[in-house]
Amino acid sequence: MSENIRFIAKTITGLEEVLAKELQRLGARDVEQLYRAVAFTGDKGFLYKANFCLHTALRILVPIKSFEVSDEQSLYNAINKMPWEDYLDATDSLAIDTVLSTRIFNHSQFISQKAKDAIVDRFREKFQVRPNVDLKNPTLRINLHINENICNVSFDSSGESLHKRGYREQTNLAPMNEVLAAGLVKLSGWQKHQPLIDPMCGSGTILIEAALIAANIPPGYFREHFGFMNWKKFMPFDEELWKTITEGVISRIDSSDIEIIGGELSHNVARKAKENVKLARVEDMVTIRESDMRDFEPPARKGVVIVNPPYGERMDKDDLTELYKSIGDTFKKKFAGYDCWLITSNKDALKHLGLRTSRRIPVFNGPLECRFVKYEMYMGSKKSPTT
Repeated sequence: MSENIRFIAKTITGLEEVLAKELQRLGARDVEQLYRAVAFTGDKGFLYKANFCLHTALRILVPIKSFEVSDEQSLYNAINKMPWEDYLDATDSLAIDTVLSTRIFNHSQFISQKAKDAIVDRFREKFQVRPNVDLKNPTLRINLHINENICNVSFDSSGESLHKRGYREQTNLAPMNEVLAAGLVKLSGWQKHQPLIDPMCGSGTILIEAALIAANIPPGYFREHFGFMNWKKFMPFDEELWKTITEGVISRIDSSDIEIIGGELSHNVARKAKENVKLARVEDMVTIRESDMRDFEPPARKGVVIVNPPYGERMDKDDLTELYKSIGDTFKKKFAGYDCWLITSNKDALKHLGLRTSRRIPVFNGPLECRFVKYEMYMGSKKSPTT
């Protein structure tokens, strides 16, 4: 395989530009934004670095082959013809993940099974033995993405999704995905010399992700395993190269002079947030207060607020209206001089903040199409006009 390899980093809808900038800063070449993904070029060492360092990537794929499909048999034939013995030994294990965006097939698990049969049958024919399936920790995790009549076959270098950092054990009812939290921090434009506040912090994900970004702590720091560590025949894992890259990244960690504060009304949820902060080893940067947002006293200087309030799925409409009105009032009374950001999927609830947005960024939180909105809270007598 050539030194320069084309990779694809998957991400959340709305974070493509953020991820592209991350990759460029990390040293990727030929960066190209796609839908929910960014393509880039690098070598094996950069693949390791990207998995270890990227805050807004979900997984990093190595594209291997593309071909047309028209039905199950054409898929089977094309997969069966690929030289799988170049990538796997018969004693190795595999797993197949399939993503469908096509009218030809409607069941991703069935397609994964069909592709597995094609690979296994090839080994049986050639060697009379076959690799096993291991869904948790395979030698090679294969990704199929079928878009209309084109099947793209890639190898998944990450293994488990990169949002699973390894630091979060305690969560509340609807914890935010770590990749989304990191993306919101980056979209907000927050700089490490400013205070960052989340006065409705839940299990603390936004605060922790902000601390990792500000202190140059790689999000892969807490993980013990990545998919590429199992690779033997295909881009065999180079432990010395991995050690050199990770040690170089870790040497640049600096957590000095960073002020990140969270508030949480529930004692139990605040306890979970404090535990997560400890597990992420960022307690020197992150403080959790048990407080109502309306009573929150932030540092009296320019900073950034990021809030992820309830969207209304489990709340009475009147209660939700009152909550959003209270958030708007609190922004005005408590956060003069701050840039206040809020994410929600509930456009009607936003109207009750009584504030005019200066930015609206579409982004998805799981299946929910949301808006990440900015309110600039001015110091002194200048009022923020109502909507």
